[in-house]
Amino acid sequence: MNFAYVFKIAAAVFGVFVATGVTSVAADTYRVDPVHSAVIFRIQHLGVSDAFGRINDPSGSFFLDEADPGKNSIEISVNTHKVDTANDKRDKNLRSPDFFNVEEFPSISFKSREFEKTGVKTYRITGDLTMLGVTKPLTVTATRVGSGKDPWGRYRTGFTTEFTIKRSEFGMDFLMSGLGDDVHITVSVEGIRLRK
Repeated sequence: MNFAYVFKIAAAVFGVFVATGVTSVAADTYRVDPVHSAVIFRIQHLGVSDAFGRINDPSGSFFLDEADPGKNSIEISVNTHKVDTANDKRDKNLRSPDFFNVEEFPSISFKSREFEKTGVKTYRITGDLTMLGVTKPLTVTATRVGSGKDPWGRYRTGFTTEFTIKRSEFGMDFLMSGLGDDVHITVSVEGIRLRK
C-alpha cells in the first residue's frame, strides 16, 4: 500500500471538510428586518376578555456563532410611538403619560447578557429589559424557527419567543382595576445576514 498516496488523499478530504465546516459554522451578524418581525402583546381587560396590540417596526441586530453559542447576542428595540391596537383613541391613550409616556420614554429595549443553547433549536437568553426608564432582568426561551436564503440571495434566520412581564414593576400602574398587571408578549424576529 502506498501510504504517501493515502495520506495525500486523506489530507485533501480533511481540507475540504474543514473548509466547508468553517462556512457552516461561521459567526455572523444579522440586522433585524422590521417588515417581517413582530412584537405582539396581550393584556386582560376588565377581567372578562383579552385585549391585543402590537408595536410596529422593531429594530436591532443579533450575532450568531454556530460553533460557540455562548458568544451569541441580541439587541432589539421598539419605538413606543408605534403602539398599534387598531383603535386610534386607545392608541393615543396608550402613548400618554398614563401608560407608555412616549415623549419621555420613546423606546423599549432588550439587550442580552447570556445566550445558552438548550436544544437543537432552543436557547435560554438572559438580558436586560428597559421600559419607562426602568431596567429589569429577563430570561426567555427562544426557538430558532429556521434559516435559509430568500429569493434575492440574502441569508435569513428567525427566532420566536413568548414571555410575561408585570407592567407595575416598570412603573406602569395606571388603571390596575380595569387592566391586568400581567402583559403577555410574543416576539418574532427575522434577521438578514450582513454578509452574502
